[in-house]
Amino acid sequence: MAILRKKSKVSDEIPSSSMADIAFLLLIFFLVTTIFPRDRGLQIVLPEADQEIEIPQRNILHINVQPNGMVVYRRGDSEQETTVAPRDMQQIWRQEVAENPNLIAGVQTHPDAEHRYMIQTLDALQLAGSTRISLQIQDGG
Repeated sequence: MAILRKKSKVSDEIPSSSMADIAFLLLIFFLVTTIFPRDRGLQIVLPEADQEIEIPQRNILHINVQPNGMVVYRRGDSEQETTVAPRDMQQIWRQEVAENPNLIAGVQTHPDAEHRYMIQTLDALQLAGSTRISLQIQDGG
């Protein structure tokens, strides 16, 4: 009588036939369950198109961001200009708004200035608690 023996052979290979299916199922699972945070951006109140408001010069702090990163500021109709670093605008704004609570920051950025200089200036104004900022266009000259 012949005895049939079953060879038990242990395979050293990992079955990869269903790996692609598992990878796609995991991908779909993570895509469906991921929650993306909503970027709120800047809160800007835009005026109506036909609305024009006259603001006295004494209530405007003119802030010019230069191409070299420095900020030139002056108060209203004054001819006196002062050059400071963008981070110094935080303290300057606090001093100016203490004198005039109706102050508005008129920020102009030179067309050749890097974007980061304007952002640094706006960040300093925000840290100082400024809520009235006017972004204005500056000629390249």
